[in-house]
Amino acid sequence: MMYLQLFGGIAVLLAAAEVFIRGAVSLAKILDVPPLVIGMTVVAVGTSAPELLVTLDAALSGVPGIAVGNIIGSNIANVFLILGVSCLLSPIRGPAGANMRDGFVLMAGTLMFALLCEQGQLELWSGGALFVAFLGFLASTYRKESKDEKAAAEHVLEVEGMSPIAAPLWAVILSTVLGLAGIVWGAHLLVEGGVDVARVFGVSEEVIGLTVIALGTSLPELAASVVAAFRGHADIAVGNVVGSNLFNILGIAGLVAMVSPLPVSENILSFDIWVMVGATALVLPILAGRWHPGRWSGAFFLALYIGFIGYTGVSAGLFQV
Repeated sequence: MMYLQLFGGIAVLLAAAEVFIRGAVSLAKILDVPPLVIGMTVVAVGTSAPELLVTLDAALSGVPGIAVGNIIGSNIANVFLILGVSCLLSPIRGPAGANMRDGFVLMAGTLMFALLCEQGQLELWSGGALFVAFLGFLASTYRKESKDEKAAAEHVLEVEGMSPIAAPLWAVILSTVLGLAGIVWGAHLLVEGGVDVARVFGVSEEVIGLTVIALGTSLPELAASVVAAFRGHADIAVGNVVGSNLFNILGIAGLVAMVSPLPVSENILSFDIWVMVGATALVLPILAGRWHPGRWSGAFFLALYIGFIGYTGVSAGLFQV
């Protein structure tokens, strides 16, 4: 039953997220929302909705270890797994020019999250600080990309590439609501299955959050990046990673911490959170235009992810060697 909950939850999350995003994009188009705004808000929130609702469900269900593990594990998976797969499919050409702003914001946000976690618990005030930083990032990004014709065109293409739901307004609203309800249900199934696995194998909730849960919630971003790589636009994966990671550590962590305190275990503070910081540092030379990772780099990223999952699982007793 616990495996059914785990894999069923992942399957429901993937299907419901797709329905929710298409419905929300279609609704935004009906309401004449500009494509740039749709791409930066509706699509971004839709692809990160699984992480948000799984983290919130875990926190409210009394298993904050899964919530914190999911945030950190998702960021690690975004860099090592998503960039790794994308590079294997199509080498990343990198941005046309140095994008040091995004690199600085990503590193600053990651270090801010790590330092607040060092207090041992994310509380109302620290969650509020993270969420305010996230809102500032959104506002500055909108101002920047609204003046950048290339960036705005990419968002327009992203939105136009999504097939709208050809149905009356009420049907579009219904599909959006059902998609959101499906994400909520899938998130609950995934958390319940994760708790059962932790109990059966005698491992901490953090380990399940860092591995199985984080992998499951990162699949929408992985799918979007794989599609882009197949079309020869693997460099889009870099933007997906930056946006998703900042959404996780600033938006999701901040919002959830304001709802329910998130204690951070010593194991995460001594190892996993610094793996996340190190993974983030690997993205900086790509954003700076100094590293254009190809297939060998993709294999290196995947090896790092497999090594992280293997080490975490073996040290916790989840996997046997």
